[in-house]
Amino acid sequence: MAGQAVCLSVGFFIIMAVFPENVYAMHIAEGFLPPVWAGIWWAAALPFFILGMKSIQKKVSEKPGLKMLLGLVGAFAFVISALKVPSITGSSSHMTGVGLGAILFGPAAMSVLGSLVLLFQALLLAHGGLTTLGANAFSMAVAGPLVSYGIYILMRRLKSPLWLAVFTGAALGDITTYLVTSAQLALAIPSASGGFAASFGKFAGVFALTQVPLAVIEGLLTVLAVNLLAAHSGEEMTHLSVLRKEVRQ
Repeated sequence: MAGQAVCLSVGFFIIMAVFPENVYAMHIAEGFLPPVWAGIWWAAALPFFILGMKSIQKKVSEKPGLKMLLGLVGAFAFVISALKVPSITGSSSHMTGVGLGAILFGPAAMSVLGSLVLLFQALLLAHGGLTTLGANAFSMAVAGPLVSYGIYILMRRLKSPLWLAVFTGAALGDITTYLVTSAQLALAIPSASGGFAASFGKFAGVFALTQVPLAVIEGLLTVLAVNLLAAHSGEEMTHLSVLRKEVRQ
């Protein structure tokens, strides 16, 4: 726990030093969703958070040394998801950083770490908000990690190289987050002329201009992070079943 707090604190001060001024809100800003939709997304995200807590408790009880690695993947998500590019009024484009944690610990654990990252950024950096935390958590901490993990596992079973599976999983998880965010905005703010479909197309189209290149960058950074962890945290990585074969090769 101490290592986790140190990592997150370092990430926070790095971002504050690089971006000392106010910037655009992370994901969906405070008060941007109608109360009904805000409540719906809170209810949708909460079960995944509970499952994630149980998953983390099980992993840590089996090997307490994983606490530091959990802190590192949380810090990774915190730092790179704070680097934002303005996209749509009330929202923004940025990397998510959740693919790394999903690949190492599974999507359930990342639902907790991703939600904590979003909470810290809402409280400390005024990015996102508490009313929209459920919606932001569902897109970045639930949907994104599920796709990242699923793509990674599928590609490894198809004998894809480790770097390609990691890159593709992280990049597509990033894209999934913003497709879900586009759907959330479209549901809350349907177009007067075309309804949900027209609104979704508008939001997703604008997001794509900045999100596609950011997803590629995130994929590359995640590959680099996995390679570094495999080289310097062999014992912990060996304990994680999704990377066990790669470490022993």
